[in-house]
Amino acid sequence: MAKHRIYTTSFASVYPLYIAKAEQKGRTKAEIDQIIAWLTGYRGAELKAQLEKQADFETFFAKAPRLNPSRTLITGKVCGVRVEEIAEPTMREIRYLDKLIDELAKGKAMEKILRKP
Repeated sequence: MAKHRIYTTSFASVYPLYIAKAEQKGRTKAEIDQIIAWLTGYRGAELKAQLEKQADFETFFAKAPRLNPSRTLITGKVCGVRVEEIAEPTMREIRYLDKLIDELAKGKAMEKILRKP
């Protein structure tokens, strides 16, 4: 079975769309970066390097410095699919990020988005 095209899509090509979605709802690029750092461990220069390399989604998640163990607490639907039921690990990671960005755009507090107690 062929891989979904999102795997070979450059993360850098989607990153501005995440920012635009957040900014349309009064949120910030800094909050997007905070979500990405929480989920993947990419911070500052590391994230910038991935963007400059035009890393695809598969590589972006495969090389993540530290996938947050609390990411498994992310539940709900993205594109009509429950994230917790996605079997393929990379697709699940991509959908975790999508879900967090959606929550940000819907006005959810960062403490709740980042699954802080």
